[in-house]
Amino acid sequence: MHLFAENLAVEISSYYRNLVLGHGVTPKVFTLVNGEGSQYLFFVDDLQMEKDQENLFLAYIVQAHEAVCYARGTLVIVEKNQQYIEFAVVDHDDADAIVCSAELTRDIDDKPIGLTEFEKTLAKKETIVFGGLFKHIQLSDAKTEDFESLWEEMKPKILHRMVGL
Repeated sequence: MHLFAENLAVEISSYYRNLVLGHGVTPKVFTLVNGEGSQYLFFVDDLQMEKDQENLFLAYIVQAHEAVCYARGTLVIVEKNQQYIEFAVVDHDDADAIVCSAELTRDIDDKPIGLTEFEKTLAKKETIVFGGLFKHIQLSDAKTEDFESLWEEMKPKILHRMVGL
């Protein structure tokens, strides 16, 4: 597994802890890192797309930026009093993905008040719902232009930084 993937798992755990407990929000997050250490992070809900188009766009971004790993996270509600924040980090060159899960506790006003430590496990990346974003996609010229335009429109909302080894 690439060192970026392992670092990404630690980073996303901290990121979610800060967002949930510090700001009371639990967004769907997507981030990727390429071989030069350039990282992009954004909220998936900002895309405002149907699920199939969303996945196609994310695969396009992974391909266009030559990602070595990516992560996607969300809130999973089993029941009102049983909620988890879960994310997976998928590495280009590894058959396994890092899957992380932490239980979220809310008060009677539905405000987040506690988050357990993220437990990490390994899972085959083909078992991850969005684990196939590295698969090569062929888009029409029109679709490619649409996605390029959307990416440019999103740039002001995207966290972009360089990460080190």
